[in-house]
Formats: sequence, C-alpha cells, structure tokens
Amino acid sequence: MKLGDVFRPLDSKKFGVFHIKSLFTTGMGVFSDGYLLSSISLVILFILSSFGISKSSSSYEFWLGVLSGTVFIGAALGAVLFGFLANRGRKTFYGVDVMLMTIGAILQAFATSPAELAIIRFIVGIGTGADYVLSPLIMAEHSNAKDRGKLIAVGFGLMWSLGAITASLEFLGMDALSIPHDLMWRIILGAGAIPAASVIYLRRKVPETTRFLLRIKGDVGKFQTVVKEITGQEVKVNDNLMDSNTFSSYFSKFGKVFVMASVLWFLFDLTGYANGLFGPTLIARSVGIVNPAIFSLVISLGFGFPGKFLGISTIDKIGRKPLQIIGSAGEGLFLLLFAVLLGRVPSLGLMALYGMHEFLGSLGPGIISTAGMLGVELAPTKVRSIVQAITVASGRSGAAIASFLFPILFISVSKEIALAFFAILMFVAAMITFMVPETKGKPLEESSREEKLTL
Repeated sequence: MKLGDVFRPLDSKKFGVFHIKSLFTTGMGVFSDGYLLSSISLVILFILSSFGISKSSSSYEFWLGVLSGTVFIGAALGAVLFGFLANRGRKTFYGVDVMLMTIGAILQAFATSPAELAIIRFIVGIGTGADYVLSPLIMAEHSNAKDRGKLIAVGFGLMWSLGAITASLEFLGMDALSIPHDLMWRIILGAGAIPAASVIYLRRKVPETTRFLLRIKGDVGKFQTVVKEITGQEVKVNDNLMDSNTFSSYFSKFGKVFVMASVLWFLFDLTGYANGLFGPTLIARSVGIVNPAIFSLVISLGFGFPGKFLGISTIDKIGRKPLQIIGSAGEGLFLLLFAVLLGRVPSLGLMALYGMHEFLGSLGPGIISTAGMLGVELAPTKVRSIVQAITVASGRSGAAIASFLFPILFISVSKEIALAFFAILMFVAAMITFMVPETKGKPLEESSREEKLTL
C-alpha cells in the first residue's frame, strides 16, 4: 500500500474550517513570538536607563547584546529539546511552549535587574524555540498539499509581523498617554502573556497528526479515526506502515539538504534580527527618526506587509525557490546600497532603500526561512521534528550572534561595514538556494522523498 494513497484524503482536502482553526491555534504562538522579540527592541533603551545604564556606561554594549540575545540562546535550547520530545507525540507537548512564553512574559514585568531580566528572557526563549518546532510541524502535517505553503506562510511569516506591529502600536499609545518609561517597558513586555495564554487550551485539544500516528507510533486505528474526523472519509490501512528506517539512513541520504535548510535559516536570522532588533534604535537614528515605534511601523506597514502578502499569494504558484532566491538577493542588494549611500542621500531616500530591503526579505526568506518551511517539507516524518529542531536552533543561533555582533560592528567599527557584511550574507543565501529541491504542491511524502525509502 503506497503512502500517497493513504494520505491522499488529507492532501486533497479543500481549504476549510479545520485549516482556519489550525491556523489560529498555531499562528497565535508566532504572534506572541513576534510581539515578545520585537517589543524588546522598542524599549531596550528605557530598560537600560531604568537600571542606570547609559550610552556612556562601559557595560552599555554588553547589556544591549545580552538583553537582546539571551532569548535566542534559550530558543536554540528549547528547539533541540522539543525536537526530540516531538517524536514521542506532536500534540503531547503542544501548549507547554506557549505556557512557558506566558509565564516568562509576566515575569519580565517584575524584573529587578538586567541580569534577572536576561534570565527570564532565556525562559521565554525556550518557549519560542519549542513553538518554532511544534507549530510548523503540526501545521504542515495537517495541511493539504495545495495550500500548505500559504498556510505555513500566513501562520508564521505574517503572524509574526502582526505581533511586532501590535507591540509598536502599543508603544505609541502609551507614549501618547505619557506613561513613565520605567513603567512603560514593564507593561509592554508583560503584555506578551496575553496572546500566548489565549491558545493554551486550544493547543491541548488539537488532534494528533496522522503522519505521527501511522509512521512513528504505528497506531492504525487512531490514524483512521483522525482522518475521518478531519476529512469525513474512511481510510482502510491493511499494511504495517510504521517507518522502520533508521535515523542514520535518512541523514546519510538527505543530510546535505537538511544542512542547506539550516544554513539558510541561520543566514536569514543573522541578518534579519540584526536589523529587526536594532533597526528601530540604531538604524532609525541614522535616518533621522528618534521614535523607534514610528520607524518600525513605517518599515512594517509600508514595505514588510506588502512583501509578505505578495509572497503568500504566489508561494504555491511559482514555488519556494524563486521567492527565496529573489528575496535573499534583493535584500542583500538594497542593504548594500543603503550602506554605500548612507550619509550621501537624503533621509527619505535612505528609508526607501531600507524599506525595499525589508520588502524583498519579506517576500522570500521572511515567509520561508522564518517559518522553517524547508525543514518540515524536506524531512521525512520520522526525522521531521529533529530536522526542524536543527533548523530552528541554527536560525536562533544566528539571531543570538547578531544580537552581540551587530552593536559592536555598528557602534565600534562602522555602520557601513556592518550593513555591507550582512548584505553579503544574503547573497550567499541566494546562491545556496539554487541547490535546494522545490517542494511546491507536493505531498510531504513526495517532497521529503520519504516514499522512496518505504517498504
């Protein structure tokens, strides 16, 4: 019995209520991630000031990097931990991720020192790392083949941006009300608990994925029940389709592809978070904008969102590879132009260049790499959670490095060198993408080549 036949009811199911509910349940975790990770960039100077750390302080660059970077170190650890746990059940630990994010967000509001806040953000990171493994995994294994790209892109690329925009709007609202800065940063960071807590119950109620039930657990009866629940169709499985291949056999055959998916996420996060974390403060001041929330909103609404909408509308038509190549190369080009022309053209022109870098980054890697789409689509079911964990940990490691590296390059070396360095990384990402297989419109068993090693 072929795997394609067994999973066909799921792969051919039309987009419907089940997919919408799954989208909300998985997407709100990423919304929380976008809020929690971007909000720190808006209030980090307030945080440092409230703890008596100014730009003239010897520890300024250190704490700028630590408060931005510990969340990513936690995320890398959380990804690896929950990647292995997910092979004991996708939904078994689903909800624990947003629970950690909720607890961590609340604790941030009561931090009494920068060291304490850094430890709390490490806990938040464990939750976000877990979510970036579990949510794309569950979304992909529940999706139909035709709409899988859009579903993952909306649930992760777009929802992250919505979380970031919400943080900026909240900042502007509190600023307009003249809320004291010492209180403002605590409210903004603590409010990240609300979206995370909103889906704890829903995540505990999602059905286990059929791929896990059949290929890893070997529970045919439960598999048939879940297929009937989702599609309304009866599926009879007469063969033992539990995957007997070893982890090493998959990594020996497809390891090169797994590495490329991980490197792409590493490069994008290294560049993306360098700009995302410090764009509203360091880069914004370079173009004459003092308010970090205004800079974030202009970049996100004017350039980021149009790029994401265009990418989402075309990802299942023209494919992952073209968007990733065009987006990465374009992001690198406009970031390089921004670096070369910094101080030579008016602020409006610089904003347009930086905005186009955001537009093209959002078009491709912003909805493909940041969603871990390649990790889940290129890996067979038995190793999918492990491969996704590796790609997430790789991306979060890149973000952590950016948190420490960018302030040093930008402040202590040169703005132009810092931006040119990250532009070159995106050119490298574009070249690597040429070697990655296209996964558009293919069932997971085909895109991952899992079916070729079955039976």
